[in-house]
Amino acid sequence: MSKIRLFSLGGLNEDGKNMYVVEVDKDIFVFDAGLKYPKDRLLGIDYIIPSFTYLKENIKRIKGIFLSHGHESNMGALSDILLDLPNIPIYGLKYTMEMLKLQLALDKVEATNLREIKANSKLNFGVCSIFPIEVTHSIPDSTLYVLNTPDGSIVYSGDFIFDPTMTNHFSCDIGRLAYVGKQNVLCLMAESMYAERDGFTSPRHRVSSFIRGVLHDNEDRIIMSVLPAHIYRIQEIFDEVSKTNRKIVIMGKLLQDIINKSLELKYLTINKTKIGDLSHLNEKGVVVLVSDLKDKPFANLERILKDNDRYIKLKPNDTIFITEPMYMGVEKRMVMIMDEFAKRKINIVALSNKEHLLFHPSKEDLMLMIKMMNPKFYVPIKGNYKDQVENGNLALKLGIRKENILLKQNGDVITFVNGKLIDDNSKIKVDEVLIDGKSQNDIGELVLKDREMLAEAGIVMITATLDKHTKEILAGPEILTRGFIYVKDNMDVLKESSVISERIIKNNISINYVDYNTIKQEIRSTLGKYFYEQTECRPMIITVIGEV
Repeated sequence: MSKIRLFSLGGLNEDGKNMYVVEVDKDIFVFDAGLKYPKDRLLGIDYIIPSFTYLKENIKRIKGIFLSHGHESNMGALSDILLDLPNIPIYGLKYTMEMLKLQLALDKVEATNLREIKANSKLNFGVCSIFPIEVTHSIPDSTLYVLNTPDGSIVYSGDFIFDPTMTNHFSCDIGRLAYVGKQNVLCLMAESMYAERDGFTSPRHRVSSFIRGVLHDNEDRIIMSVLPAHIYRIQEIFDEVSKTNRKIVIMGKLLQDIINKSLELKYLTINKTKIGDLSHLNEKGVVVLVSDLKDKPFANLERILKDNDRYIKLKPNDTIFITEPMYMGVEKRMVMIMDEFAKRKINIVALSNKEHLLFHPSKEDLMLMIKMMNPKFYVPIKGNYKDQVENGNLALKLGIRKENILLKQNGDVITFVNGKLIDDNSKIKVDEVLIDGKSQNDIGELVLKDREMLAEAGIVMITATLDKHTKEILAGPEILTRGFIYVKDNMDVLKESSVISERIIKNNISINYVDYNTIKQEIRSTLGKYFYEQTECRPMIITVIGEV
């Protein structure tokens, strides 16, 4: 018998940043280590990862990080984690580990403990064991994990759908799942993103017929925007193009690297004679694949739209095809980019997010998984809280007791002792790490607040020069502004600001002494109130005083 603690460092009530921790007595098992991208105002933040302070503090107890699949929302934080914890064991199926190696090479991060595993091959960790089972997702070798403990199994679903037509590296081992469900499943953790959508996700995730229609209806060049890690969609595109006389040109190093690696490992099946090069770029009927990156949605299409792309120049008969349905966080951006192409009189085609879905479980998928696993306790994960609630309602309909459906937030700890739920309301401190550019350090809330202030009201700088000996004002105070007010229309405001600043400086100068700290504080306070009275804005105010 054992004590089990289950909690999330990220992934609950949000899209991305997935990281789930299960402690069995002294052993720690971590499932996924993802990032998320800012959805609203970027403010220079490139991506966000969970704070992994808890992992640092308990590194000797960690048996490994187990990756469900090779998407950034599930493994994107590893470049940052491995800089601090280079020896932490990382487990995943072959394709997942290959995608991780590409990511680490791009980020110039070395990893010393990557462990490739196989589906249906048990990993023993003392009294516990891990059993990976293949499930269906948009990327090959996606995995559900079964953590076997003395008190029953903890099942982490990862991302999945049920679609018997998806075979080989995309297949789901339903027989194994059913077998696990006949054992003692203590707790099932399953994603919630599409919990409000009726029916199965299949076949609404498949778009071969739509691609075929686009190819049939548009004889000239087609520029297709694809998510590089959605390998199944890329396979669908190649399958349909192979039935025509068209060539495919792959643009962008990342997309080329992923496709080449997938071909090398035989995760993609492509007629290589269909792959063209830059010499085919302007041929009639050519299909051009460009990357749509989640950190910069439609950035490549925007570059083409503005005629800033080095190789692709728009032509009147071009067709733009966005090959993924609209997903959360890109709605405004997608509408804007489609509108701009329409203004250029360029034909643009996109998948409807009502008729087409991403590869996440809808109601029937979730209920089938719950029914097969037959868990004693159910934890909805991954998605907005309303989606988690709806996911919990599905479990309630299937007969799981209400008190056994555990709706939690990041940091809330679920505790089982000898297989029984102990409601001790304990919490783990959680936080977000904001990553900016190449810096691997948290940019911090204070910096973000400054950026918000600059973005909203601009900056005002007050500069003055004093005599080193007499402390008299030799020059200034001069008022410089950026992003605050239009100077020519507000000269009176700037003149009064200079008068106020001069008075404050003189009031804090005594014989051979200048109280710089008081000057800065009083200028910031007094001018802040004055600017708000005049403009209802609160700019950032910086005072610089020098002596000569």
